[in-house]
Amino acid sequence: MEVAVYNKEGKETGRKVTLDETIFGVEPNNHAIYLDVKQYLANQRQGTHKSKERSEIMASTKKLKRQKGTGGARAGSINSPLFVGGGRVFGPRPHDYSFKLNKKVKQLARLSALSFKAKENSIVVLEDFSFEAPKTKQFVQLNKNLQILDKKSLYILNEPNKNIYLSSRNLKGSKVVNISSLNTYDIMNASVVVLSESTINALQSN
Repeated sequence: MEVAVYNKEGKETGRKVTLDETIFGVEPNNHAIYLDVKQYLANQRQGTHKSKERSEIMASTKKLKRQKGTGGARAGSINSPLFVGGGRVFGPRPHDYSFKLNKKVKQLARLSALSFKAKENSIVVLEDFSFEAPKTKQFVQLNKNLQILDKKSLYILNEPNKNIYLSSRNLKGSKVVNISSLNTYDIMNASVVVLSESTINALQSN
């Protein structure tokens, strides 16, 4: 599959790159994508939720009323979950939501996600570029030139670039990552994946 290479002005450079079928043409595995996205989202959870149980409520331990003769149910403490301000029954506790996922499954998921985008013609190849200084305005203009201003975009760079990252940070619909931090969730969450030429070479050389 051949894809045209664009420059920062959004015009074709006349060059084309061939997308490797072993990366952009595999049969997508939906379950692998599901597992990888599930693990990514689970790892984002802090798991610090906590509610006080009966033994943790700071209140009087005095028996509220006598045991018998009131015509009502027995009540031994104001800390009971039955009363307002009492402890919670089976409340949430700090919990680690992360789980293990095999490397081969994660690799298959990323390849499946990239293949999905290739089949949808949602991959744009951009020649290597940089900004002299962090300017959000320049990044917005780049999106406009590529005609993806109104779409959720993911820029994948071969190496970290501080100026490009800072230029995109304030834009809700754009995200910049380098190839080492690429994950399935970001690929599937984007409407358009923008790859630099060096990123294509790095992906296909591994």
